[in-house]
Amino acid sequence: MQTRTIGNRTVSAIGLGGMPMSIEGRPDESRSIATVHAALDAGVTLIDTADAYHRDADEVGHNETLIAEALRTYPGDTSHVLVATKGGHLRPGDGSWTLNGHPDYIKKAVKESLRRLGTDTIGLYQFHRPDPTVPYADSVGALADLLDEGIIEMAGISNANPEQIRESQVILGGRLVSVQNQFSPAFRSSQPELELCAELGLAFLPWSPLGGIGRAGQLGDRYAAFQRIAEERGVSPQRICLAWELALAPVVIPIPGASRPESILDSVLALEIILTAEEIAELSA
Repeated sequence: MQTRTIGNRTVSAIGLGGMPMSIEGRPDESRSIATVHAALDAGVTLIDTADAYHRDADEVGHNETLIAEALRTYPGDTSHVLVATKGGHLRPGDGSWTLNGHPDYIKKAVKESLRRLGTDTIGLYQFHRPDPTVPYADSVGALADLLDEGIIEMAGISNANPEQIRESQVILGGRLVSVQNQFSPAFRSSQPELELCAELGLAFLPWSPLGGIGRAGQLGDRYAAFQRIAEERGVSPQRICLAWELALAPVVIPIPGASRPESILDSVLALEIILTAEEIAELSA
């Protein structure tokens, strides 16, 4: 299993995104837990979640609770698994999203995440999305306080631009370890953030790395180069996509969402693919 580094932790080069297990169209709990267990069996040691990964208004933290149960019931050792969660982005329960980046709220949200995850500290906590009504420095400052208090072991940010990445690194006193932004063949506007993370040595975690829920299966139809190279190599275009992202920089750790064991197992097999320079250039173009 290829590995990457987040702060002082070594993790699998591909993580598991938990969102599809908890929002609209989600599977039953047994299949979701089987998906997490399949990922762990395959060597995945990074699981991404958030308190906002839920469907109904009265089930905030559904995915965190689900991940905790999957880890609790796994027969093997899970002490090396890094669970990364987020706060500051909310779902009222009607399918919409809202924001709350107030420091007091973030600190409260962390404690609720701790309770749901059943741990004393959170391995990686990321500010989910900037709140335009709250100074960004105040929101990230809450992460600095949580690091100082030992409530979280590492801090990251999500949906951030280059200026916010640099500002966060200053506010956190050099303790920023990760940036989680959308990035895929369909969404390449985070290329500057990816390049900055490579420059600064920060883990870059692409969310929706295959194009998002409902679009991942269409990747080969939408992008001919990915389909052609996949056919030449006898693999899925989704594997080619993840291999391409991994090849862009040694700090990239894709976190494809999955709600079936077969999906995450196919994603993990991308680690076996070494693309040529010509293939990388064609896919990047």
